[in-house]
Amino acid sequence: MKTILVVDDDKLNLTVVSQVLSGTYDAVSVKNGEEALDYLAEKTCDVILLDINMPGMNGFELLEEIRKLEQCQHIPVIFLTGEKDVETETRCFKEGAVDFIAKPFVPAVMLSRIGRALEMEELRRSLADRLEQKTQEVSHIKSKAYQDVLTGLWNREYAEETINRMIAEGEQGALFMIDMDNFKLINDHYSHLAGDEMLKMFADTLRAFAGEEDVLCRLGGDEFIAFVKDVTDKKELSGRAAKIILDLCRKIKECRYDTDTSVSIGIARTPEDGTTFDKLYHAADKALYYVKKNGKNAYYFYNEALMGGDGAGETTVDLNYLQEMMSRKDNGRKTYFMDFGSFHHVYNFIRRFVERSEHDVQTVLFTVKGAGEEQPDAAETELALKLLEQAIYDSLRRSDISTRYSNRQLIVILMDANNENGDMVAERIVRNFKGLYDRGKVSVEYGIARLEGRKQIS
Repeated sequence: MKTILVVDDDKLNLTVVSQVLSGTYDAVSVKNGEEALDYLAEKTCDVILLDINMPGMNGFELLEEIRKLEQCQHIPVIFLTGEKDVETETRCFKEGAVDFIAKPFVPAVMLSRIGRALEMEELRRSLADRLEQKTQEVSHIKSKAYQDVLTGLWNREYAEETINRMIAEGEQGALFMIDMDNFKLINDHYSHLAGDEMLKMFADTLRAFAGEEDVLCRLGGDEFIAFVKDVTDKKELSGRAAKIILDLCRKIKECRYDTDTSVSIGIARTPEDGTTFDKLYHAADKALYYVKKNGKNAYYFYNEALMGGDGAGETTVDLNYLQEMMSRKDNGRKTYFMDFGSFHHVYNFIRRFVERSEHDVQTVLFTVKGAGEEQPDAAETELALKLLEQAIYDSLRRSDISTRYSNRQLIVILMDANNENGDMVAERIVRNFKGLYDRGKVSVEYGIARLEGRKQIS
């Protein structure tokens, strides 16, 4: 049975209303606002019949206090009034009542208006429930649309939106670009099912090192990103990156896959490396690319990658970790890319080696030029240099060495190669570059010379 709370300071009115409602509703009568609030603090009702003119706290004031109670936000209120002017009726609705009943009471009218108020509330609840259900369904669908099916991590769309919003709200942090080295070999040698299990393990490991507000995302394949919120200190970030690499490498080793699978990480920080997702993404990607070119299984910060930093930051490791990181087999067959400062030292080391041996070593200088009369802009030249680096990387052996000399030139050292072999390799690099670059705005030329022991770079 529905409960009707009747608030009126007139005992006769309370008696009349109780008689009208008896048998149809459970009527609860109180004489003033304080008693009504005491009742509603502990119990509830389905409709409130509220007299306007009461001493101490009138009906309008009481309704204002009732609406402050969370559990009473939607209880229908019908005012009881002896006033029949338009101004009073208008105020009743303005204050939030669903209806009013004029005194003296007509039983049939009172029952009809209470019944209508209950029907309206039932309809409101039904619509609210349906809306909540639909909202949850949409939220669930949206959540699924933003999630990677295999790992349960967020996808790129969600990560980009969330990270951009966080940065716009003044949050700082660091973006990790994380890649599993030689992952394809697991799929090829041990099945895609094994690869899927490895990716799930990878995701679980990232979760273990993530904070509650960090954003974890699988970009696709074996590429992941993690936005570490509120952490920009290089020492702390270095420690986290080193632990991720060590833990993942340990778990990969426990799987006994003979694929030399390891982990590489590129790191970019806000605000120095970017204040949008795209800028952080590209900066971290460059740092990751540097790791990939220089032995993998390590981490680098964006600025360190550009300047040839050691990637270890200020973190310290124990001897077991160092041995694990340094002793992993390296079966790659690609050239080493170095920053020019390091290349300078290696060049002189090789020069001294040539002085004491009969080995042929060739130096090749590649130059990017405009294909026509106009020189390409800096962005086009940079694109060409990156593709030339890729062509070099794909064409040479691990024993060969390369560096970027300037924003238009690359140097390659070809170990154990005579002039004829060197020309063949250089031509192959140019062909590979043309296969990668088809925009027609630049061309690549090269010069080649034997590295002589007596010619020292100062």
